Amino acid sequence: MCGRYAISRRPEELAALFDIRHLAEDVADLGPDWNVAPTKRVPAVLERPLKEADGGTGEGGPVRQLRPLRWGLVPSWAKSPDVGVKMINARAETVHEKPSYRKPFTARRCLLPADGYYEWLTFHEERKEEEKGRRKRSRKQPWYITPVDGSVMALAGLYEFWRDSTLPDDHPGAWWATCTVVTTEAETDPLPGVDPADVGPNRPGSLSDIHPRMPLALPPERWDAWLDPALTDPERVRGLLDPPPPGGMHAHPVGVAVSNVRNNGPELTEALAAPEESTLF
Repeated sequence: MCGRYAISRRPEELAALFDIRHLAEDVADLGPDWNVAPTKRVPAVLERPLKEADGGTGEGGPVRQLRPLRWGLVPSWAKSPDVGVKMINARAETVHEKPSYRKPFTARRCLLPADGYYEWLTFHEERKEEEKGRRKRSRKQPWYITPVDGSVMALAGLYEFWRDSTLPDDHPGAWWATCTVVTTEAETDPLPGVDPADVGPNRPGSLSDIHPRMPLALPPERWDAWLDPALTDPERVRGLLDPPPPGGMHAHPVGVAVSNVRNNGPELTEALAAPEESTLF
């Protein structure tokens, strides 16, 4: 899954990286965030006509823009936005057929820029106990996973609009714009730079050793097609969901401070010399 990630690049830098033509006024409020968690507002790249409030009419052609979206997709037909906290991820294998994601999959796709993402590894002994059905508070070690070359990750995402029927049309909170991250199976290939002799029960040798799922990061050559709202054929869109070639990601253990969403700063991504095995998540 993808439950936390980091983005240090500011809107102006993202605009250059993604060839953005319009910056939404409220995206300027989004500064670097090293502990992005569900329900937070996140910068998203998408293509759609500009609204009148943005200097457009809403009737022109799609414009590539950077907008804030709330992480946790709320389907348009949902009775309450509370369902969003359970819909932060969509599985690439089934996203085209799930009722909550089927429509945005063909009509409202976005890219969510990230420097890297966090995942929590359950320690070996606790994992064995969990497999036996024994419920306990397991020790979990956070890991930070980021591109080897330092490039931006463009996480495949979907977005949706939800109308709060309890509010008048002109209320600023009447419409919610929300998103979800598409995930895929984690890589099983050895992590770059990891000595096989160092791999052990609590020292992963691959991304799948940390967690069986990972966010789907799209390479630049797929960005245009993924963002194109005119591409509505589900099978053609599914063709964009192939995972990138393995070996492009680096992983290292980080301090447990990231487990508390109130902590935020670049120090959260700093590598530890060794996992903090005494830590409780």
